[in-house]
Amino acid sequence: MGILELHDITLELGGKPILNDLSVDFWEGHVHALIGPNGAGKSTLASTIMGLPGYTDHSGDILLDGESLRGVPVDERARRGITLAWQEPARFEGLRMDRFIAAGAKEKSRANVERMLTRVGLDPERYLDRKVDKTLSGGERKRVELASILAMEPRIVLMDEPDSGIDVEALQRIFDALAYFKEMGTTVIMITHSMAVLEHAEHAFLLCNGHILDKGSVDKISGYFANNCIPCHHENEPAPEEEMITA
Repeated sequence: MGILELHDITLELGGKPILNDLSVDFWEGHVHALIGPNGAGKSTLASTIMGLPGYTDHSGDILLDGESLRGVPVDERARRGITLAWQEPARFEGLRMDRFIAAGAKEKSRANVERMLTRVGLDPERYLDRKVDKTLSGGERKRVELASILAMEPRIVLMDEPDSGIDVEALQRIFDALAYFKEMGTTVIMITHSMAVLEHAEHAFLLCNGHILDKGSVDKISGYFANNCIPCHHENEPAPEEEMITA
């Protein structure tokens, strides 16, 4: 039994089926990778696991430690140890960095915040009192978000394209964080197209048309994806964002 189990998940957005009878188990303490073409449902799957607004009206069930998450709101899922690292980290305009990192941290001390900043390669003397705003580069925002997630000590981390829009140094910090998550026994689920990122996973799942096409070793799945998958139009390609807004 995995720490997180998805059974027969089907979800429609904008009148289109994005996830189709999808079932998958994620093992505790492992680094998993989700790969697949655009429109395959990868980011939708992460949003559904997190229980974000607009992604909860699905059939099937999601189990955490064998217990259903149906009807469990996103904030409660976060309290139970699930967190989502955005492909494009949100800015909290004007919020000081030490408060941002401490907000969800298990240990809220200034010393711990300094340790987390250091772990992601940001000098606490330069960044601790700085505001989280548009003056930060994309790589800096990714590292600040990563520091906040490390401070949370989550049980499950969903990482959507962790290498998007960052430099080589920031990417290495992500790799270091993956090793640290593994040391902590955190379950990591990465959505990626990057072979460099994929190499840091222990096994992989290939998504196509909203369901798991194959699973296995990273070499097996990456080889199939690189050599057998070709660009194509998917019937389940998400509608434009403005069409997906729900009450």
